[in-house]
Amino acid sequence: MWRFSGRRGLCAVQRLSSGVHHKVWREKSDQACDRALQYKVGEKIHGFTVNQVTPVPELFLTAVKLSHDNTGARYLHLAREDNNNLFSVQFRTTPMDSTGVPHVLEHTVLCGSQKYPCRDPFFKMLNRSLSTFMNAFTASDYTMYPFSTQNPKDFQNLLSVYLDATFFPCLRELDFWQEGWRLEHEDPSDPQTPLIFKGVVFNEMKGAFTDNERIFSQHLQNKLLPDHTYSVVSGGDPLCIPELTWEQLKQFHTTHYHPSNARFFTYGNFPLEDHLKQIHEEALSKFQKMEESTAVPAQKYWDKPREFHITCGPDSLATDATKQTTVSVSFLLPEKGFEDDQIEALLHKIEIQMKHQSASFGMALTSYIASCWNHDGDPVELLQMGSQLTKFRKCLKENPKFLQEKVEQYFKNNPHRLTLSMKPDDRYYEKQTQMETEKLEQKVNSLSQADKKQIYEKGLELQKQQSKHQDASCLPALKVSDIEPTMPFTKFDIALSAGDVPVQYCPQPTNGIVYFRAFSSLNTLPEELRPFVPLFCTVLTKLGCGILNYREQAQQIELKTGGMTVTPHVLPDDSQLDTYEQGVLFSSLCLERNLPDMMHLWSEIFNNPCFEEEEHFKVLVRMSAQELSNGIPDSGHLYAALRAGKTLTPAGDLQETFSGMDQVKVMKRIAEMTDIKPILRKLPRIKKYLLNCDNMRCSVNATPQQMPQAEKEVENFLRNVGRSKKERKPVRPHIVEKPTPSGPSGGAHADGSQIIRKLITDPTFKPCQMKTHFVLPFPVNYVGECVRTVPYADPDHASLKILARLMTAKFLHTEIREKGGAYGGGAKVTHTGIFTLYSYRDPNSIETLQSFGKAIDWAKSGKFTQQDIDEAKLSVFSAVDSPVAPSDKGMDHFLYGLSDEMKQTYREQLFAVTHDKLTSVSHKYLGIGKSTHGLAILGPENSKLAKDPSWIIR
Repeated sequence: MWRFSGRRGLCAVQRLSSGVHHKVWREKSDQACDRALQYKVGEKIHGFTVNQVTPVPELFLTAVKLSHDNTGARYLHLAREDNNNLFSVQFRTTPMDSTGVPHVLEHTVLCGSQKYPCRDPFFKMLNRSLSTFMNAFTASDYTMYPFSTQNPKDFQNLLSVYLDATFFPCLRELDFWQEGWRLEHEDPSDPQTPLIFKGVVFNEMKGAFTDNERIFSQHLQNKLLPDHTYSVVSGGDPLCIPELTWEQLKQFHTTHYHPSNARFFTYGNFPLEDHLKQIHEEALSKFQKMEESTAVPAQKYWDKPREFHITCGPDSLATDATKQTTVSVSFLLPEKGFEDDQIEALLHKIEIQMKHQSASFGMALTSYIASCWNHDGDPVELLQMGSQLTKFRKCLKENPKFLQEKVEQYFKNNPHRLTLSMKPDDRYYEKQTQMETEKLEQKVNSLSQADKKQIYEKGLELQKQQSKHQDASCLPALKVSDIEPTMPFTKFDIALSAGDVPVQYCPQPTNGIVYFRAFSSLNTLPEELRPFVPLFCTVLTKLGCGILNYREQAQQIELKTGGMTVTPHVLPDDSQLDTYEQGVLFSSLCLERNLPDMMHLWSEIFNNPCFEEEEHFKVLVRMSAQELSNGIPDSGHLYAALRAGKTLTPAGDLQETFSGMDQVKVMKRIAEMTDIKPILRKLPRIKKYLLNCDNMRCSVNATPQQMPQAEKEVENFLRNVGRSKKERKPVRPHIVEKPTPSGPSGGAHADGSQIIRKLITDPTFKPCQMKTHFVLPFPVNYVGECVRTVPYADPDHASLKILARLMTAKFLHTEIREKGGAYGGGAKVTHTGIFTLYSYRDPNSIETLQSFGKAIDWAKSGKFTQQDIDEAKLSVFSAVDSPVAPSDKGMDHFLYGLSDEMKQTYREQLFAVTHDKLTSVSHKYLGIGKSTHGLAILGPENSKLAKDPSWIIR
């Protein structure tokens, strides 16, 4: 996976979380840290020497820095009482051209190694492991291979595969052809068809550069740092990738993938000695130290600012107001300095980031330190945020103009300054295609007859290789018996507040943070206002409230909370496909001391929202429309799936309205309106139906010590929030009241309080097939096919869940990615009961739909083994059992009405899936004429689809 590294630092630090420090959970929270504190500087452990042992109390971990004696490999272990242990190895990769050599290498090393020579061990391990994360990333100047798991045996297995892949890969020529680029006949079995460019990375990068924000960021880096590796595209420019040779790939591995150029990272509560022993014995003991040649010299400073103009693709969904994307950079020194509240808001943000716990803390940490450590900075110093904040406050106290002087130094008086402007060119993609055509012609014209014969034969060889049954027995694997038979249950209580509003209280080790949520029903909202609900949610916390204008409101939110968000939700019923709940979720978090202020802000937003700021509303609308449009290249498969499911269930129709291409079009239309007042006038109308506690439920996740204050503040909030003056009837008459189940895990208060969900059901709904092609200026496709099946509580749902994973791993991956050249593809089934087949950044469209049909035929034929089924179960359980952050515990019950008992029943159904059940559900739901299918494609013009009257062209 290519990651443009210019975006990484802030995102990573925003995900940082810290450990548990409240006494009620303290008992075992220090075991891993205490163990690590026993190491002594200079101590020798399995070929490594301990260089530094540092407690980092603000993140509740102990850092141990080591180096490998023979090779000089650097190692950082972060000991923390967290079961979700993580490993990563990163190499400094500094390409000097845009052929994408580090990116193609990242893909190719995962295609087989000396110890594990089977094709594609990386993807096969997804089904032989309980990993909570597995991936690889190519940034501008490093390549990283991380994984995480909660199982010690699994950790050893994955570590063995990752070490062998990175240090001893096969790097076969056919794998280079498949993953990087190749010339191949359009139909590999027919030498009369034209030769074209194919390859996974080639198509991935064509897709990546349909994102205009990414184009801009890439040019910004290339032009600001033009002297060395940052002047090229590390992921590969599609016009340069065909210049990369297999020999260059192997040479790059030799010079860059050496322990002397490696940085190893482990995190969690597994013993460090075990990691060091395995890494030394399986990899590092086989190398000697090598002099590094990958250092990046400092960029020479310019003596005067520079200016550049670039073009990008037209955004067919952009508004007239945003079609000129021009960004200029200029710096002005603030005359009044920096306001104390602004500084405090930023420092408060860092405090929240340190305390907020994510479920993937190890991954966040390795991402956060990667760039600094890559250039020999001290990663431990970077983690010591508490001391950095103290130092910063000291600087401010000693010199009130500290920040102004930094702005003067780095911005105002800095001649190394770039002004970059970008504007769309209607012929941008046409020009790109023309250049690709010329590159192709140049390549083909240089071929001799013998070359062409060899290309044809290699194409057949690759096709044969891709179709051949793969023996993966050399790979390590867990067994289904290694999966925990039961899941841990979450305790919570439900109480009625302010008379009749149910509130779920879930005590968790939240580290001094209170998480509040409220869900408000949309059942009484008139139909004509429904398309504007997402916009209402976007602007509600950004237009001001009470006596605060929008700027003051934004500052108060930053000073007193970790964020306040409002999002529309369509929640499926667990037992009926045509039944669903619609509403809006209000979410926020804050430090315990700020809880009264946060709840007061919510009271003001509910009771006195401001809808008068027309100019600022226009800005928000344009930003929202542009963000939706910009998000399509990265999420096109999700948009295709939403569209394909639109006519299969009533919930699917509403989801498309709220989150699909329908919503993108609505926002485009609003952003193009010259008079926006009619839209602004809809907001108070939506407020009237939504911002009251008539049909509301709330939840609080906090420590037990915080709960009494939380109960009091939530009660005050609910008493302050208004109620409708007259009883409003649901717009759709068929309402089903469904109490959420209660049981040993909690869910009912001593007084018998329960959450009652008011679901809409539509007895007249008839699913129908719809096929839609959204013609977009992209060189790749996003394809989705959806099938109506059964809801979560139906025993067949578990079989479909396993079947989706089986079809992905054993059929679709080969057909869509390896043979078809798409970046990704697969099958999935969600709580909604919609079975989805999809592809991502795909050079094909109709052929992919044919592959979906073949996948269904394959499933019905039962051509899979018990080993295949067991692997699919492992993969499914790795997702089912993925860690849940303390902030999110109990949310399945609060939102979806799913109790832990129901989830345990589902778990048992997953274990019980058999070969017969899989073939049975394949025939019962997926075959032609069995269930209703919907299809959607986002991508370039397609003459075949245009001539087919069954397709709607948008």
